Amino acid sequence: MISSRDDVTRLILIRKVRKGLKWRQVAEAVGLSKEFVTAGCLGQMTFDKTQATVIGELFELSDEAVAWLQIVPYKGSLPSAVPTDPLIYRWYEIVSVYGTTIKELIHEEFGDGIMSAIDFSMDIQREADPKGDRVNVVLSGKFLPYRSY
Repeated sequence: MISSRDDVTRLILIRKVRKGLKWRQVAEAVGLSKEFVTAGCLGQMTFDKTQATVIGELFELSDEAVAWLQIVPYKGSLPSAVPTDPLIYRWYEIVSVYGTTIKELIHEEFGDGIMSAIDFSMDIQREADPKGDRVNVVLSGKFLPYRSY
């Protein structure tokens, strides 16, 4: 019996390792970006019935697990306020150091508002560099201005 979305995530990760799948392969089968599909398989996004069915077939999931993939999850997966995983901590560090700069420059360019994480896309690529390969991350979110009322 599956009692939560976390149970489905564990099943997916176990079977991903067992089958030797890459997230890009899963994304190609689903027809969405590797970033969105990975987030969904890790329990942070919702899939429609067709997408969930494809994922269910790839990972040999039960109908119950496929149904869980179609339920809106509780978003925000970090187990602690300050992350302890070194890679995730670096993102926390980036926001801690550059967050005010990002905020200032967005406000200067767009005005008072926020960058949406709902109307959003992300692209993660390897960038060759003779001094050591780099991680190239592009985040693109719709600007949403605050309104006066």
